[in-house]
Amino acid sequence: MSGEAPRLYEGPVVDAHQHFWDPVRNHHPWLTEAGIIPFRYGDYAAIRRPFLPPEYRELTRGHHVVATVYVETEWDPTDPVGELRYAEGLAREHGWPNAVVAQAWLDREDAADLLGTYAAAPLVRSVRHKPGGPPSPGEVGTLRTLMSDERWRRGFARLAPLGLRFDLQTPWWNAEEARRLALDFPDTTIVLNHLCLPSDRSEEGLAAWRRGLARIAEAENTRVKISGFGRPGVPWTVEDNRWIVREAIAIFGPERAMFASNFPVDSLCVDFDTLYRGFKTMVADLPEGAQRQLFHDTACETYGLPPGLSEPSSAIAAHPR
Repeated sequence: MSGEAPRLYEGPVVDAHQHFWDPVRNHHPWLTEAGIIPFRYGDYAAIRRPFLPPEYRELTRGHHVVATVYVETEWDPTDPVGELRYAEGLAREHGWPNAVVAQAWLDREDAADLLGTYAAAPLVRSVRHKPGGPPSPGEVGTLRTLMSDERWRRGFARLAPLGLRFDLQTPWWNAEEARRLALDFPDTTIVLNHLCLPSDRSEEGLAAWRRGLARIAEAENTRVKISGFGRPGVPWTVEDNRWIVREAIAIFGPERAMFASNFPVDSLCVDFDTLYRGFKTMVADLPEGAQRQLFHDTACETYGLPPGLSEPSSAIAAHPR
């Protein structure tokens, strides 16, 4: 019937970026030590508590989540393998997570041994090490990120031979360094976390964000996660976020973009149902195949999950890298 609203996506979902943690049992400096660090969503006291698969399963009820990608949680940096073993235990007990982005400080003395351990672990698909750098666009040029550090880059060079990807969390104003990294290492898939953080919603800020994202996208080995772009004290709505989401899809294409929750972090600004219904509303006019890519296929391709995955499965860990 003409005039009907488009039907929202009902297919399988791979949550391409989420966290589980238990700061009561395991040391996460930012979650367990005295004081609260400066955080882009403001006060994060509400998430300084355990967040585990049973709670996640309840929150995602109504959305057909068939797999999740666990991203390192800034666990105690002296024990990165401990976090992997913890995630493996959750997978055995609950069936989630199904892939892991592990913590790896690429400029440390033990980087080579650590990456070797990860390459032998069936769940690990990628690693993350936030490269730091200038805290604002105006400081670009006065301070470089680790992406330009030769020691760090030597660690990065070890990833492709081991079959590992890299998850990159950096703001859009570091786009030129990110682009150069991707072009210098074309055999390493680089997954941009959280849309390169489009927090400045002024006309000028959004234009600069779009230019930066487009520059990175020129490197064909880059992917982008559509996640983590809430704003403190501002309700998360389709109207407020639609342009950002559709621009990211236009830049990368559905085959290089994927939706993700960033839960429990983004629970500080939106509930899971509102978030995923919002995503589905924003892309309801796209072809069915493009929607499936955004919610499922791109994440499967990027993180080495079975492409036909349509039901939760604890056997994914055995899938080859």
